[in-house]
Amino acid sequence: MKIHLNLAVEDELSEHVIRRLARDTDRPFQIVSVYRKGGAGYLKQRLLAFNRACRITPYLILTDLDRCVCAPELIEDWFRCSMNKYPSKRHANLLFCIAEREVESWLLADRDSCARFLGVAMDLIPSQPDQIADPKRELLQLAARSRYRQVREEIAPRRSSILRTGPGYNERLSFFVSKSWRPRVAAYYSPSLLRTFERLQKFCGPSH
Repeated sequence: MKIHLNLAVEDELSEHVIRRLARDTDRPFQIVSVYRKGGAGYLKQRLLAFNRACRITPYLILTDLDRCVCAPELIEDWFRCSMNKYPSKRHANLLFCIAEREVESWLLADRDSCARFLGVAMDLIPSQPDQIADPKRELLQLAARSRYRQVREEIAPRRSSILRTGPGYNERLSFFVSKSWRPRVAAYYSPSLLRTFERLQKFCGPSH
C-alpha cells in the first residue's frame, strides 16, 4: 500500500533530492504534491498550515541549516514563531528535515559520483561535506575547475554575470541527482543526510 507524502522544499534541487531519497528507501512512497514558492521564508511562513494539513496527508519539510547553530535550534525557532500566534502541537506526520549546511553538501557526500559528474579529481571533493561553511560555493568552485566545458558553462557562474550560479545549475544538478547520485553512499559521509534517510526508512505511514 502506497504511503502518500507531500513535500515542502526550498527549491527545485531540494525537490529532486527528496524524490531520489524516497525512491531509494524500502518504503512505497508516492509524492502527492510539492510546495516550493519562496525558499526558507515561504516554508517558515507556511509551517503552521503544513502542520495542520498533516492530519490528512503526511508532509516532509526540507530546509537548509545555513548559518543557524544546529538543527534542533532551527526547528525550535520556527515552531516558536508559529505557535506564539496559533498554539498547536507538532503533528507526528510532519517530517522536518534539515540539510547541513545546504543540500549541496549531500551531493558532495557521494564523492566518487560527484567527481565524475563535475569532471574533477576525487581528492578535490571534501570528505566531510557537513562541515563546509558554504557547500554551494564549494560546488561552484569545483565546477569552475571542470575539464568539461559544458559543466563550467552551465553550473559555474560567468565572470561578468551578477548571478550566483550558471544558467543550467538546477537542471544539470537535478539530472545528476536523478541518474547518478547514490544516497546510501552519500549518507555514510553526511550525518544530516543519514538522519533524513533513516527518518524516511522508519516512517510507516500516517498517524492519526
